[in-house]
Amino acid sequence: MSQNRVFARVKPGGRVSNTAKIVTALKAPVIECMVVDYSAGGACLQLLKYTDLPERFDMLYGTTKKRCRVLWKRALRVGVAF
Repeated sequence: MSQNRVFARVKPGGRVSNTAKIVTALKAPVIECMVVDYSAGGACLQLLKYTDLPERFDMLYGTTKKRCRVLWKRALRVGVAF
C-alpha cells in the first residue's frame, strides 16, 4: 500500500550547499550533517557520525533557520518535519 507524499521531495541542487548544521542548545556544539532531500514540510538528514539527537532542534541550512521535529531515525539518517 503506497501513499502519496504531502510535499514533493527534491534533492538540493544548483548553487545550494548540501551541508547543514544542527543546533540542539544554546551553548551545545553544532552538529554537521548532509541534506539528502528537502521540501516545504521537512527534510532527510544524513549525520556524519552517530549522535543522540533531542526530539526538537534548530537546523541552519544556508541562510534559513528551521525549527525541526524528529519523525524517524534509521542508522545515520534522520527524517524531520518543519
